[in-house]
Amino acid sequence: MELDYIENYNGLEENIVRLYNFNKAEAILFRDLLVDTIIIKKQKLDLAAVDFIIPRNCNLIFGLFRSDEGILTKDNETFFCILTLEGFKKMAKLLEPFCKKETRGYQYLYEIDNPTDLLFSPSAGLVD
Repeated sequence: MELDYIENYNGLEENIVRLYNFNKAEAILFRDLLVDTIIIKKQKLDLAAVDFIIPRNCNLIFGLFRSDEGILTKDNETFFCILTLEGFKKMAKLLEPFCKKETRGYQYLYEIDNPTDLLFSPSAGLVD
């Protein structure tokens, strides 16, 4: 599984942080890690510390917050995905189809009016 950031991918000042290039086994590992670390233990999840994720040009840290804000950054290198507990539970549900079978589909992992989306795509995805 790889992680990268694509700035202004569509010419509309919209950006993507993308988790991509993974199989069903890695999707299960990611989902289980998200559920265990954030939903159950209520701890931050720093993807730079995850051995099966290769950061390309950025890092992503998931954390709980009192409101769903989505992805924020100050430097376009370290990104913070801050959601409520309910937001992370929804994200875990959106990951389920990737854990059941190999697929070439993709999924945005939250729906928040925010200039940076979080894309989960087993292939390289929409923007290659």
